[in-house]
Amino acid sequence: MRKFILLAAMAATIMPTAALAARPHHNTRSDRHEVRGDRHEVRRDRREVRRDRREVRRDRHQARRHLAYVAPYRNWRYRSVGIGYRLRPAFYGSRYYINDYGAYGLRSPARFERWVRYGNDLLLVDVRNGRVLNVIHYRYW
Repeated sequence: MRKFILLAAMAATIMPTAALAARPHHNTRSDRHEVRGDRHEVRRDRREVRRDRREVRRDRHQARRHLAYVAPYRNWRYRSVGIGYRLRPAFYGSRYYINDYGAYGLRSPARFERWVRYGNDLLLVDVRNGRVLNVIHYRYW
């Protein structure tokens, strides 16, 4: 009987130790899986942020292209113009200036030159005499 009690005490002592010894291996594996899952979530979040940024840029770009054009005077109709054409002063007034050249992929104008929106086109105009120096057709639609 004594041996039986001693054996039971030893078994009671060894069993929790064996259970604890097996547990860290299981936890380590599950921890690795959790870390991998966290990494995947972080990557997914980054992808979503990049996608959102692209959408914002695209929306800004489209909004810039869909701005309503207001004619400078009554009964004005769009007519395609070329280099050397002389614009009326109303067309190269401050209302039609393009100030954000980088957003449109344009070079910065020299002194006395301005990028001007003319209908769906962008024109580089010499503001001293109104002559068109460069034309970019269909920048807006």
